[in-house]
Amino acid sequence: MRDSQKKSVFQSVDWLTIVLFMVLLGFGWLSICGACYDFGETTSLLEPGSRTRLQLIWIGIACGVGAFVMFTDDRIFEAFAYIIYGLLLILLFITPFLARDIKGSHSWIKIGSFSLQSAEFAKFATSLAIAKFMGRYGFSLAGNWRNFLGCMLLILLPMGLIVMQRETGSALVYFSLFLMLYREGMPGSILFSGIAAVIYFVVGIRLADVVALDGVTSWGQYLVILLTLLFTAAMLYIYEPNSGNERDAHLSFYRRYQMMFEVIIYGIGITALASLFSIYVLAFDVAIVQLIVTGALIIRLVLVGLIRHVYRYCYIGMFALGSIILFYSAHTILYHVLEDHQQKRVLVLLGLKDDPKGTGYNVIQAQIAIGSGGLRGKGFLKGTQTKLKYVPEQETDFIFCTVGEEQGFAGSAGVLILFMILLLRIIHIAERQPYAFGRVYGYCVFSIFFFHILINIGMLLGLAPVIGIPLPFFSYGGSSLIGFTLLLFILLRIDAGRNRLRR
Repeated sequence: MRDSQKKSVFQSVDWLTIVLFMVLLGFGWLSICGACYDFGETTSLLEPGSRTRLQLIWIGIACGVGAFVMFTDDRIFEAFAYIIYGLLLILLFITPFLARDIKGSHSWIKIGSFSLQSAEFAKFATSLAIAKFMGRYGFSLAGNWRNFLGCMLLILLPMGLIVMQRETGSALVYFSLFLMLYREGMPGSILFSGIAAVIYFVVGIRLADVVALDGVTSWGQYLVILLTLLFTAAMLYIYEPNSGNERDAHLSFYRRYQMMFEVIIYGIGITALASLFSIYVLAFDVAIVQLIVTGALIIRLVLVGLIRHVYRYCYIGMFALGSIILFYSAHTILYHVLEDHQQKRVLVLLGLKDDPKGTGYNVIQAQIAIGSGGLRGKGFLKGTQTKLKYVPEQETDFIFCTVGEEQGFAGSAGVLILFMILLLRIIHIAERQPYAFGRVYGYCVFSIFFFHILINIGMLLGLAPVIGIPLPFFSYGGSSLIGFTLLLFILLRIDAGRNRLRR
């Protein structure tokens, strides 16, 4: 790189983000010191072979990787995006054949005295590939299913290969990229469908064995079908005005939203009448009536859509049909697709299983550690729960409990504020990119960081299932640290070259 280019990079680089990176690295290392230290320990934290010393080495390597990226021509990342993606796919594919079994996972490749987790590096490679694919001239997600399917293929390929390694938690991270797709024009109905699927799953499983007032109907089935009708009516209301048909402007409110009113009157109305009849006259399974009415409304939506060429009715009808299918397949997914330990985690989270000495032990101990810190914490290296090793995986997946115990609410809030500033800064950097490649990559970085922070801290608080993903810059491990560093510094390097005109 010429001297003038070096000078340009250092003038335009986002130094605030680099400062945030260094501060988070420092706090992360101190947290690992707290998690690894034992009461009465006389050896130094920097003793050869200790995790604190190894993490310090990884921090040095990560800083070196970041510096290397900053001295690289930013155009290389776009030019070689597909090649990098292809090489990482090959690495993901061969990993299960080379990796040894570690707690049921085949995701770590042994290289000398170190282990490499390929899934951590696939994140930046996938982000680059998607950014290049979506950065093409004239690319659009709105109404173009071919482009959407292309994006889905780029996302699902690494997901499937990571699932082969039995690393479900790492694979789920890729669902966060739907946030980026939504920002780039993906219909909100797709994102809403994903949220609705989670609601159906939680409500259906949680209340499957709870009966309604009539003593016959399952609350789980009843509520999910009712929610399906409500969501269908809401989508008909939201998407009806988008027809752009000027001749419909004079129609009355009822005529314009006739399909929505049919769903409300027939679907919800008949459900209410059937419920009253079952409670006060003759008890029967109301869900059967709901299914019949919902099926009839789905058929009507599809037929009207095909006859009138209003295809959004067909899409909404397919949404309702998919909702019913998903609900009735939730039981199969939970008990026949997920592994035994994953089933237990979901059941404990939903309150269907009490397992304080098994699956729920980690979360209970983490909550005790965080709660014991109080407002100001117990002080550096003075936490009792973490020093006495009550919290399993406290240097990796549950590292935040060390922050809560030693630094208290004030320290935990401070770390969360730092993460929030970093996320906001990433959005700011993404939005100021003059080209789609940089903007899309920036939102990929934001989505991945946001998912990791939200789920990692959420599972400690019992708000999310324990899926075993690291907290950026805090959790012990070289693969995750270097992976996050590459994600962030490639964005910073792309941003540093934003003022250069493309040739």
